[in-house]
Amino acid sequence: MSAIVAFFTGKNFMLVLMATLQTLEMTFLSTLLSVLLGFPLGVLLCVTNPLGIMPRPVLNQVLSRIVNVLRSFPFIILMIILMPLSRLIIGTSIGTEATIIPLSIAAAPFVARVIETSLNEVDKGVISAARAMGSTNWQIIWKVLIPESLPGIVSGITLTIINLISYSAMAGAIGGGGLGDLAIRYGYQRFRPGIMIAAVIIILVLVEIVQFLGTKLSNKLMSKR
Repeated sequence: MSAIVAFFTGKNFMLVLMATLQTLEMTFLSTLLSVLLGFPLGVLLCVTNPLGIMPRPVLNQVLSRIVNVLRSFPFIILMIILMPLSRLIIGTSIGTEATIIPLSIAAAPFVARVIETSLNEVDKGVISAARAMGSTNWQIIWKVLIPESLPGIVSGITLTIINLISYSAMAGAIGGGGLGDLAIRYGYQRFRPGIMIAAVIIILVLVEIVQFLGTKLSNKLMSKR
């Protein structure tokens, strides 16, 4: 008991607290940016497929291949490749802020597929009814497709946030900051298992909280349909 009290009142606690705040910052900002990048791409993938409301098979195939290629990259490799871009935008290729760039780009294709899948699950009868009432393509997208698919979109973004938490932990292996960096540098390399265990527990708690809130919001939206 005294060891636990000492941990939470000493320098270790401040290290864990700062690392947790860095992970939250990386996750929040990269989620926001990845949704901004992936949402319109997902909508475009949905509406341009051969059965979509604006069929463009060639464009759809090109976008689909790009998304597949980006999704196939292991995150660590992608982060190394994007270091020059982070240095160009942020001014550095290491640290919390620099990690946000590769995190966002890595998650954007996943978001795009999530949005595409959710929109494709909307009942075609609802779309046909909107079309019969004279709705334009943009009206169908904003007033039919997106509202009807919101529960699935929320569930998908919840999974995205969970993936980003794990990605941010992996980023710690190459100086990305956050709980992963704390676990590696202070826990593993300095033989302080207490810090490593604390980092793992906090990551697990964050995932559980995100999953709980995401599921609750998705169910609430589903009940209102």
